[in-house]
Amino acid sequence: MKRSFVLPLVGVGALALVASACGDDGAAGQQGEIGQAGANGANGANGESGEAGANGATGATGANGAAGANGANGENGSAGADGTNGSQRRLSFAPVEAPTTDADKRKVIASSTVSVNGNSVPVEFVTEARSGETFGAGVFGRILDQSGNPLKNADNSDVISPSNDFSSILKVGTKLFELTHFETTPAAIYLSELEQDDNGHFTITSTKNVDFSAFHGLWTPCAGSVSPWNTHLGSEEYPSDARLWETAATLNDVGAGSMIRYFGLNPATATVVQAKAVYNPYAYGYMTEIAVSEAGVPTVQKHYAAGRRALELAYVMPDKKTVYLTDDGTNDAFFMFVAKTAGDLSEGDLYAARWFQTSPAGQPHGAAAIYWIKLGPSATDAQVKALLDDGTVFSDIFETEAPAADGTCPNAANGFRSVVVDVSYTIATECLKLKAGQELAASRLESRRYAAYLGATTEFRKNEGITFNPEASRLYVSYSELNNGVMDNHPTRDHGGPNHMKLAANQCGAVFEFSVGPDANVGSAYVAHAANALVEGVWLEDPAAANAYPAGSPYAGKNACSVNGIANPDNISYIPGYDTLLIGEDSGAEHQNDAVWAYNVVTRELTRIVTTPYGAETTGVYVYPDLNGHAYIKVQVQHPYGESDQAESTGPEDLQSYTGYVGPLPLLN
Repeated sequence: MKRSFVLPLVGVGALALVASACGDDGAAGQQGEIGQAGANGANGANGESGEAGANGATGATGANGAAGANGANGENGSAGADGTNGSQRRLSFAPVEAPTTDADKRKVIASSTVSVNGNSVPVEFVTEARSGETFGAGVFGRILDQSGNPLKNADNSDVISPSNDFSSILKVGTKLFELTHFETTPAAIYLSELEQDDNGHFTITSTKNVDFSAFHGLWTPCAGSVSPWNTHLGSEEYPSDARLWETAATLNDVGAGSMIRYFGLNPATATVVQAKAVYNPYAYGYMTEIAVSEAGVPTVQKHYAAGRRALELAYVMPDKKTVYLTDDGTNDAFFMFVAKTAGDLSEGDLYAARWFQTSPAGQPHGAAAIYWIKLGPSATDAQVKALLDDGTVFSDIFETEAPAADGTCPNAANGFRSVVVDVSYTIATECLKLKAGQELAASRLESRRYAAYLGATTEFRKNEGITFNPEASRLYVSYSELNNGVMDNHPTRDHGGPNHMKLAANQCGAVFEFSVGPDANVGSAYVAHAANALVEGVWLEDPAAANAYPAGSPYAGKNACSVNGIANPDNISYIPGYDTLLIGEDSGAEHQNDAVWAYNVVTRELTRIVTTPYGAETTGVYVYPDLNGHAYIKVQVQHPYGESDQAESTGPEDLQSYTGYVGPLPLLN
């Protein structure tokens, strides 16, 4: 604000005058001259400032000035650095239609072409072997006892397994070897040597059984993976209940099934005492590892330190330490093992997942936050094996009491806890109390029970395949069915359990994706911390579905899930760099002919790329991006006509399983 100031007045000097004296009038004198003005006096002191005047009215806005003339163009700048090339990776498959004719329902049918980065090539399903075939001195899938002698059927023919599952290919030096699971009890893994021609096609030149007699034999190997250090990682599924075994009154209670044949006993005549003398349920349910030398010699391990469960699959993350392990059954857990040393799975810490649901109860496309609970102390294979060798039994680990009718424990105040887990294909509420000092034994020999005891989630239903997308840091896990424990207070929970999972029922199952990141408490950069449904099947028999196949449709009556979507996802494998997830099915009534699908995780496009014969299961779906300049999608076809449509079989050859691949493909790296 501007201020007004009053200036001081200037002083005036006196005039000089001449006066006449009194007397006679004299003659008038002449008027004197007026004197000159005196000089100005000095300025007076400044007066005080007056009060500020009021603001004046705002003036009118002035008109815009005229635009100035354009300036001259500046000089061109220097060229910037080259940008990064955009991804040119593209992958697509010629789709395979769902079979409608009897002839097509008896075949293995695969995509006729695959386009890789714009290069379209013809492909097919190539059969390497069928169970019972002879290669060199070995019979593929023949089951042997602990002494290496073939087991015999009632007609004295060799027992041949029709249930080949995961099959790994290992490049060792200049040679290629394949290790194949046979998912029976007793079980087998066969080591085959491969020849690869100039076009990339494989031929098996020899095969032999891998000896597991030092580990009490092998129990029902299912899915598997190849470790980052080029070894075969296998599994043992559905070990029997050690609590029931300890008090067994009948051979059926022992839970050994046909496994006692491996030890030379006849299930039709063996006694409970004889069976228990050779069979211990704590010897099975572990991750297995096989390394192969260039001479074709296998080295076998069972990794007891990673715990015991109905192990479907073990999958090692890029750090070579973090391992995810799925537990296949009803009311089961999801496990993580973190090895002490990269590339060595013989020692480490075991964790079980706690599911905190973040989506509304009973709604599709479920989601959850994931927290990990540590199970017991760090352990080594040797420490756990010592427990087996010392004869540890269930009652050494837990005290028990009968639960009340509502599933609670009468003596909860004294430390008993109610747990609900899947044991021996049944779901039961148990009241358990850990005995002093038994944390190691509980965590490794009774991993599922101890997970429930410590508050982890044991409501997962048929945890199956695992694979990893390194570009998006996503772990994919397949759930063959969404029912039983995953639902909100499902009645088969037998009154107990914490009811962590509250998903919508879906008999067709789903694949979930888990966000992965660092966790300082766990000490891993690959810890899953959130989950949500990625892709689900369409359940036509759901009362809410209005698109069930009508009578007269080629799909009517045999497909409870839409043939245009997945059904009972099992083995899965991710193709790095191509946004493509492969999904293999293990379906019974949900799909008459099981399929393998290619699912683009970005565009969400689903393409059927393989179909299998009546009653078969797709197994061992796995990607090999580069084996001597060619890529392969491994696919096994297990027990044709075995799960459904048995009457459609025309003879023994129909029942032989297939080991093979889709390809050869161009490089996928």
